[in-house]
Amino acid sequence: MLVKNGKRTLKVSVSSVDSMASLSSDLCYDILRRLDGANLAIAACTCAAFSSISKEERLWEDVCSSMWPSTNRSDIKSLISSVGGLKKFYADCFPLIVNKDVPEFHCNVYYDYPQEWTEADYYGDEDEVENISPSDFVSIVDIRYREKTICSKVVWGIPYANGSSGWFYNCPFRLDLLANSEQEADDVMLSLSDGLPRSWSIERERKDGKLWHELRDGIRLSWILVNKKTKKAANLSSWSPIGGQRHWPTDNDFLIRFGSILPAKDILPCQVVECILIMKFKVVGSENSLTSLKLTELSMQLGDMEGSHVNGRNSLLVLREALNCPRSKNYSEALESCELYSRVQSELKEEKMRYENRLDTMWILGSIAACATFCLYCL
Repeated sequence: MLVKNGKRTLKVSVSSVDSMASLSSDLCYDILRRLDGANLAIAACTCAAFSSISKEERLWEDVCSSMWPSTNRSDIKSLISSVGGLKKFYADCFPLIVNKDVPEFHCNVYYDYPQEWTEADYYGDEDEVENISPSDFVSIVDIRYREKTICSKVVWGIPYANGSSGWFYNCPFRLDLLANSEQEADDVMLSLSDGLPRSWSIERERKDGKLWHELRDGIRLSWILVNKKTKKAANLSSWSPIGGQRHWPTDNDFLIRFGSILPAKDILPCQVVECILIMKFKVVGSENSLTSLKLTELSMQLGDMEGSHVNGRNSLLVLREALNCPRSKNYSEALESCELYSRVQSELKEEKMRYENRLDTMWILGSIAACATFCLYCL
């Protein structure tokens, strides 16, 4: 016991471990298996013993299965093993895509595109597309609400995309995970037992929006895309919602948007596109109480800066390049890149509207001048 400045302090002696090598490998493994992926990666950098043990696939299997329950499937385990193992898979898919290379808006740039880009530029290079097959891609999707997994789904390839001369390559790209699994979609439900608040009526929900706010704040989406040919993977989702709309298109529907900003340099004039992930829930329950939400849509589309959907051919090129994007463990950076894209897109739309208004004004003035000239001529 020490006394200093009239205060008593307790001096405790702690024996230190001279070296991590003095700890058994079983003890080190037991320590590491209790960590999540981010802390496990940090611990692996602290000493040689942890670095060696952190290479064990068993550790990363536990981490990946807790983060993405879809990885528990035997076919997905084989896929992950073929693309580099669980540790590489986690390193590729845990950080989110961050793309801040959104071109600054200039009012004259938009209108120069049609003259600068040929038809081949808009519709993609046939030779390059031939090297990409829709069957190369695998979608691994997990939905969580309040840290509880409510849906896990895997889609091999892109449905209805067979044949290089088919409609898929020239029509707007869309991948709907629930289109051919109505029974499975019926089973994806959120109820009071999952933590949803009780809403007594649509009218009350329209006023306070309590059910909508709880859903938006608690829902999380992971959409991992794997390219079997290039052995690369990335998470295309923003994890947290980046937007949404309640009561769309009816009073009983909630639409939530996730996504990311993907590079499209040398693919599309706008240089970047938005990966749009749509999740839609339908309110179900009795007339006097709204007790459950049913997942009715889970889809992916790619949209350019003009708001148009990218066709299948260009979408394959964009998705392939997306797996090489920079990423960050700071999820707020991913949201910032989405906000930057939305801001530039809004400026572009506003300028387009002003341009069209000027054209309308010119046409009206020209018509008035023509009518006045004709009337004077007749007189």
